[in-house]
Amino acid sequence: VQLQASGGGLVQAGGSLRLSCAASVGIFSNYAMGWFRQAPGKEREFVAAISWSGDNEYYADSVKGRFTISRDNAKNTVYLQMSSVKPEDTAVYYCAASPFSGSYYSDQLFVSWGQGTQVTVSS
Repeated sequence: VQLQASGGGLVQAGGSLRLSCAASVGIFSNYAMGWFRQAPGKEREFVAAISWSGDNEYYADSVKGRFTISRDNAKNTVYLQMSSVKPEDTAVYYCAASPFSGSYYSDQLFVSWGQGTQVTVSS
């Protein structure tokens, strides 16, 4: 599975941004999809995930209520709508794909990763 993330950029605190991740895979709907992020000097952390059907969504406490993950299986694309962003949301954001069921809060289930897109939130 090849993943291509896009949509990052510079945004002011309180603003919005939408990330996209296009997947080159025959049966995209067989994969759960996730977003992770890594800030400078910090470990990669879970942001959000969505089940293969889109019926179940999972969020880190730090983004719950501000970010929304969604997917369009017809377009092989997963999105991360970021709203009310904060300077602490600044990071490189990665999308990832998992063919497994389980706890998507960990990166252990994700087998394919995109190249990352930089999100910078100014105060």
